[in-house]
Amino acid sequence: MKFFETSKHHSFKKSTYLSLRWIGIIGQFIAVNFVYFFLNFKFDFFISNIIILLGALSNLYLFFIYKKTQLSDRSAFIFLLIDIFQLSILLYLTGGIINPFIIFLLIPSVFSSSNLSFITNTLLVFLTSVSIVFLTFYSMDLPSPLNDHFHVSPYYYYSIPISLIIALIFLNYFAMTFGAQSRLRKEALSKMEEVMAKEHELLSLGGQAAAAAHSLGTPLSTIKIITQDLLKQFKGQKDIEKDIELLSSQVERCNEILKRLSLNPVEEDDFIDKDLSMRDYLSEIISSFKEISNKQFILNFDQDSNVRKITKSIEIVYGLRNFIGNANKFSKNKIYINLKSDSELTEIVIEDDGDGYPRDILPKIGEPYLRSNNLQEKSKTGLGLGLFIGKTLLEKNFASINCRNSKTRSGAEVIVKWKNRDLFNI
Repeated sequence: MKFFETSKHHSFKKSTYLSLRWIGIIGQFIAVNFVYFFLNFKFDFFISNIIILLGALSNLYLFFIYKKTQLSDRSAFIFLLIDIFQLSILLYLTGGIINPFIIFLLIPSVFSSSNLSFITNTLLVFLTSVSIVFLTFYSMDLPSPLNDHFHVSPYYYYSIPISLIIALIFLNYFAMTFGAQSRLRKEALSKMEEVMAKEHELLSLGGQAAAAAHSLGTPLSTIKIITQDLLKQFKGQKDIEKDIELLSSQVERCNEILKRLSLNPVEEDDFIDKDLSMRDYLSEIISSFKEISNKQFILNFDQDSNVRKITKSIEIVYGLRNFIGNANKFSKNKIYINLKSDSELTEIVIEDDGDGYPRDILPKIGEPYLRSNNLQEKSKTGLGLGLFIGKTLLEKNFASINCRNSKTRSGAEVIVKWKNRDLFNI
């Protein structure tokens, strides 16, 4: 495995990093000059400013010469390394580990932890820790006269680097964990948007196919009539008859293609394109699965569930279809769908007779890319994208979702609930 093979997956915005670096460099310049000129502290002022100037030059290189808008994993590692060494030299000249500004040494690696690869972050943490240890044992004195009055116990002195290293590891671990989760969620949301865009595109194509079939019907019929007349005129002339028959068969083929293109998309479009009651929506979704599944779908509902219609919503339909599809996929023979509605709430309960959710993923239901730790269960579960997409789409439309293992059956149970004032005003 190459060291920076993950570069294309990890990066951060150059302009943001530049702004943060300028803040750091200007802060260093003000601190060094304020302490020297206003507080009259004595330290190696000239070399300190040279080091700050080098940091500014690296930033100018980043601004004028590095043309990419995103810093790759490799480039970010190099510039963050420069930041660590530049600040370490400044701290070396001004007291080392007992300089109160030592805390700023943690910033480069913590800043990178949520954006760069694990290997790069691990290296930055290691090099920062090495710098802290080095500054513990090797550094120049604090600026005088401060060094004349600052004396601490060795216990306190050595606790400073230990606490810094612990804080460094702790902060990086949590930033890397949350960064990885954020990237996964962003990727899953992107896939969800692709799915929804494809659904809308299919609906649009259905409408276009219907319009094409309608518009082309008349000219194709005219061509068909003309070919029949031509057959009568050239009857007995076998070569011409063959060409006319081929033309007629191709016209018929065009008609069949247009019918196939428009048939299913138009049905789908009519279903999505009108306001239905929740019971009708569920019936249509179940019908679409019955065509491809030999399992039994049992829909139970009360009398109030077919009274009010909801505004057409592809998000609600697709969200419910994902949950019902999951139940169909993991059930053994039966899927139970119960619809209840009263004056305040509408509730849909989807159950199956499968094995249910693995216990270790139950608390994480709704997160993308879930895998059970149990090897036997792992082969039976998917990536959790269906649940994630269904949950996200329905919650976006004011539903509350509760996923658990059924208390009455062996399989999984999903409870989708709306307040009627939210559902009927979508």
